Amino acid sequence: MGLGSAETSTFMFDFLNKCGGYAVLDGGFATELERHGADLNDPLWSAKCLISSPHLVRRVHLDYLDAGANIIITASYQATIQGFEAKGLSREEGEGLLRKSVQIACEARDIYYDRCTKDSWDFVEDGGSSSRPVLVAASVGSYGAYLADGSEYSGKYGDGVTLQTLKDFHKKRVQILANSGADLIAFETTPNKLEAQAYAELLDEEGIDIPAWFTFSSKDGVNVVSGDSILECASIADSCRQVVAVGINCTPPRFIHSLISSIRKVTSKPIVIYPNSGETYDAENKKWVKSSGVNDEDFVSYLGKWREAGASLFGGCCRTTPNTIRAISKALTDKSNH
Repeated sequence: MGLGSAETSTFMFDFLNKCGGYAVLDGGFATELERHGADLNDPLWSAKCLISSPHLVRRVHLDYLDAGANIIITASYQATIQGFEAKGLSREEGEGLLRKSVQIACEARDIYYDRCTKDSWDFVEDGGSSSRPVLVAASVGSYGAYLADGSEYSGKYGDGVTLQTLKDFHKKRVQILANSGADLIAFETTPNKLEAQAYAELLDEEGIDIPAWFTFSSKDGVNVVSGDSILECASIADSCRQVVAVGINCTPPRFIHSLISSIRKVTSKPIVIYPNSGETYDAENKKWVKSSGVNDEDFVSYLGKWREAGASLFGGCCRTTPNTIRAISKALTDKSNH
């Protein structure tokens, strides 16, 4: 659903206002699917479950809603028409699965709201339910995520990948997700400036009016993973009319504070952050290496600093769980009640 420019510019501020000044995102998706028994050793990664076990996708969305999430992100990060075709599916089937990722998330929200109404939570005087607001964000992963070769963790695509290559790659998928019933598009784990530019131009040229956010990943707290400046990347996002929030995801918690400070220098748009658990991903063996990951309590201890630095949307990425999100939600509620 398209919004006018004025509505787009206030979309996230209005939503944050409804949520009490901050919003809670969901957490790690693929690792939760695995915990429920899914085998994701596949180039499609979590998108494989859209084909094999949509009920698990719905269940993970519900787990996060129960944990306090205001925004749930669809299982389409690795879902590309090209990736589905490589698995032998037709273009139509691939497009259908992209729509299905949004449909499942919307169904989970409906189920959650039905439960809230039945349990008579938060009934207001007019007899209706004032359930907390929930948005569905359609996930778009980078070109590197589709390659499934670890290049999303370096952002180095080689000279053969041009701005036009990236626009051509993402175009149809973004058009489908924009018209699928999602509330916004989440361009996630953006590894370099070129891809951010491709997204911005695509949204503009294709007249896609659905709100979007751009989040980048970093390995050093200064630049995005490719070595491009976070300031330049965030500036591209800031200058894009459809972008309603800018931020960081899939980055160790210890780097987040400095990145928020940098982003705040170039944008007044809301800042969204959803770090990973701080563990390291071994792209070659496609495994998480147990290292200096932080537990839920430590993760939450960062929240105050992140809020002071200027962030207003908080969640988790890889290896975080509904317990992490529950802890974030509780910490933010406690803070606002004092």
